[in-house]
Amino acid sequence: MRLRLKPRDTRFFELFAVAGTNIVSAVTVLREFVSAPAQAREELARRMHEAEHAGDEATHAIVEQLDRSFITPFDREDIYRLAVRLDDVIDFMDAAVDLAALYNVDALPEGVGAQVDLLDRMAKLTAEAMPRLATLRELTEYWITINELENEADTVYRRLLSYLFGGELDPLTVMKLKEIIDQLESAADAFEHVADVVHSIAVKES
Repeated sequence: MRLRLKPRDTRFFELFAVAGTNIVSAVTVLREFVSAPAQAREELARRMHEAEHAGDEATHAIVEQLDRSFITPFDREDIYRLAVRLDDVIDFMDAAVDLAALYNVDALPEGVGAQVDLLDRMAKLTAEAMPRLATLRELTEYWITINELENEADTVYRRLLSYLFGGELDPLTVMKLKEIIDQLESAADAFEHVADVVHSIAVKES
């Protein structure tokens, strides 16, 4: 029988679950923003900033819990890395929304909707995975699927670049739109980084 030397304190898992749920909420705002008329974007950008702030608070709560805890459920470094990676996801989405609002972009390319669809799927999978950290069970499909979705996101991103540099748009518009889609691509990468940390934790604790 394997002895359990790690504590059963559920606080870290609760905090990670909060962070995951907040990411799902942020993607919901992102989806609304992408399809919203220009006059509605300011309010949606404000809501995204609120989600980003909530993400910061979740990260701070995890770090504070880490500082107070003598024994942790898994490596302290991994807990910190996971908290930061989760925070990165919302930071990139917030940056995309902020840039679109600041640049006053009239319309986003159709492919941006595909980017958001993939981010939505990744967000929901991530939120569902966070509570399973308590047992580290049934997580293999999570990180495999996230990797597959990130590969799809890469394909969408390259097609968007092809459209941007196809010669139909003026150079200034291309520059603005590329900055926005770059941030969304970085958000997809960040989801994969979250899954990589979870994978690493599972391997170490197995």
